[in-house]
Formats: sequence, structure tokens, C-alpha cells
Amino acid sequence: MAEIGKGVTAGKLASNVQKRLSRAQEKVMQKLGKADETRDAAFEEMVANFNKQMAEGTKLQKDLKAYMVAVKTMHEASRRLQDCLADMYEPDWFGKEETDALAEDTDTLWLEYHQNITDQSLLCVDTYLAQFPEIKARIAKRDRKMVDFDSARHHFASLQKSKKKDDAKIAKPAALLEMAAPSWAQGLISAHQVAQTNLSFNQAEEELGRAQKIFEELNVELQDELPTLWDSRVGIYVNAFQKLASHQEKFHREMGKLTENLHDIMTKLEEQRELKRDVGAVSKKGEGKKSEGANHSDSATVAPKKPGPPPSRPPPRLTPSPDLRQHCADEDDDEDLVPATTKGSTSPTQQGTVANGSDGELPPGFLYKVKAVHEYTATDGDELELKVGDIVLVLAFDNPDEQDDGWLLGLKESNWLQKKDISTKGVFPENFTQKV
Repeated sequence: MAEIGKGVTAGKLASNVQKRLSRAQEKVMQKLGKADETRDAAFEEMVANFNKQMAEGTKLQKDLKAYMVAVKTMHEASRRLQDCLADMYEPDWFGKEETDALAEDTDTLWLEYHQNITDQSLLCVDTYLAQFPEIKARIAKRDRKMVDFDSARHHFASLQKSKKKDDAKIAKPAALLEMAAPSWAQGLISAHQVAQTNLSFNQAEEELGRAQKIFEELNVELQDELPTLWDSRVGIYVNAFQKLASHQEKFHREMGKLTENLHDIMTKLEEQRELKRDVGAVSKKGEGKKSEGANHSDSATVAPKKPGPPPSRPPPRLTPSPDLRQHCADEDDDEDLVPATTKGSTSPTQQGTVANGSDGELPPGFLYKVKAVHEYTATDGDELELKVGDIVLVLAFDNPDEQDDGWLLGLKESNWLQKKDISTKGVFPENFTQKV
């Protein structure tokens, strides 16, 4: 209750107390069925829609805020995860700078996503709900003014009935009054009673008019605003979720690109690790073979030197190795010695090759045999995978320009003897083998 002396006079305070008492009395009379109540079914439906709309909007606002909290939590978790990766990532590893840049881009993307949803979805809902408290207060005021209107209406009706009864009483002066007062005084008394009755009646009529005017003004305003507010919810929901979906789509698309880039960096890092491990294994095996050759110095075969990693492919187109060039030159010289009539038959070089092999028929283009002294894992579809001890039949290239420096074309002898299939041929590094 307001205190006297702080903008509220004693008369105003008494008036407010009287209004509250009158409203309470009127509500009691209406509930007891002793007074009728102004009802508007259409307006009551509007109020029901308003309450439903406000409840739905409030829930949407609450859930959006919870979603924003979850986005912020995910952002923090993502940042900690990226920081963990940066701390573990050693400076000499592949993609160190790219990984750091990805972490920064990821953090920026989370920040933009959070800010966009806040500005264009949550703020839209907040603005939409900001009008509900004021309208709710006006609906409550309209309900109070309706009670005041009903109370004034009932009071005026009561005075109307009393006035009729008083008029009948005034027309018949009391016997004692007639006997005690002179005739001229009786007229004054009657006039005073009529004036008092008329004053109360006029005041009640004026109060009824004021109460009706205030109630009807509020009622008309709300009847115009509530349907418009009810229809506006569709646009608000569309805008909020359309913006949310748009930013989600953009965020996940950009995040997908960053995730793919990180996956590629990790894949290349793993490939480099595997390559270093394979080269290390080859180096260790080469050292073992060299040691074994030293222990058997009486052997006619000298152990090969430890090979480095196989040459990268494709290098510049170069000529074949010296052995291969010499062999091809000898082959050409032999062909020149063969008469023209025998060119279609087997050349002396080929005859010597066939005779040299005790395993029977050899594949076309056979040059010589080599033995794998180191394992080699094929990294492409046209390469030949080698195990230590494999015998390989070296073949001539159909086009010498196709031969890369340090690489030979061959076919495992075991495959040829079993299947006589030249399609299993492939290239392999020359420094992983030795001639036999």
C-alpha cells in the first residue's frame, strides 16, 4: 500500500481503498448469484489465446537460451580440444602451421555462430515477448474496470428503486412532522429530502458514465490489438527458425571443410610416419645383410650395399641402366649378324637366353635374372612387391623412354613358372636387388 506523503494524498488513498472494497463486494455478490456480471465470450477467447501465445513464446525463449548455453559449452570444449592438439603437436611434424591456423578458424567460426543466433533469433523472440507484460497489465486493468462498471451499474439501479420509494414517502408527510412543524417548514423539509435524493442519484449516474467510458475504451483497444498479436506469432516463429536454420547450415558446412582439412593433415602425418618406419626397417635389414656377407667372405657373391629409399616416381625420363644399355647394344649387334631370311626366327641372343635358363621357356623380352636382397612394399598399382630371396626375371621395356632412372621392369620367376602370365609384371627399384 502506498504511503501518505510520497505522491499519494489521504483522499486518494481513501478512494483507492473504497474502490477495492467495492470491487470485492461486487465479486462476492456475483459469485453468490445476487448480481449479474458483464460477459464477453469473444473477448474471453482472445484472452485465452493471449495466455497460450505468451506461454508458448516464453517456452521458446527459454529453450533458445538453453540452446545458446549449449553452443557456448560446445565452443569451450572445442577450444580446449584444439589447445590440447596444439600442445601435443611437435614443431617438426607435418602440417604444424596448418593445424594452428585450423584451430584459429574453428574458434572464429564458433564465435560467429553464437553471435549470429543471438542477434537474429534470440533477440527477435526477446523483442516479441517484451510487449506481453504491458498488454497483460491492460487486460487486468480492463477486468478491474469491468467490475467497477458492474458495481456502478448495480448501485445506480438500486438508487433508482430507492428514489421511487422515497418519492412516495415524501408525498405523505408524517403525522408527527405535520403536528410539530408549521406549514411553511414542512415544505422546506420535503424540498431538502428531494434534493438529497436527487444528488445521490445524479452522482451515481455520473459515476456509472465514467466507469462505462473507461471500460469501453480499454475493451475496444484490446479487441483490436489481441487478434493482431495472435496472428503475428506465425511471422515471429518463421523468422526465428529460418534464421536459426540458415546459420546452422552455414556453420556445419564451414565446420565440415575445416574438419576435412584436419583429417587430411592427420592422414599425411600418418603416411610420413609409416614411410619413416619402412625406411628404418629397410636400413636395419641392409645392415644385417652386409654383416652376413662379411662373415662369408669366401663366397663368390658380394653382399650389396645398404640401399636408400627407392627413387621417387616419376623422375625425368632417362636412359636404362648401364647393364641394360649394354645388353640391348649386344642384342642389336647380334641381330645385324643374322641374315635377312632368318629375322623372323629366334635371334642368337634370345637363343642364348633360352639356353641359359634351365627352367624351360622364358617370357618375351627377358634380359637377365636378379635376386631381391631387401623387402619392397609396392606403393602403386604398376609396382612389383618384393620379398627377400625372390627371383625376378628382368624384362625389356616396350618403349625405353618409359623407364625411370633406378627402376627395372620384371616378373617374379615363381609366377611365370606357375601361370606363364606376363600380366603380373611390374616395376621395382634396382638398388633393392642384385644380379644373379
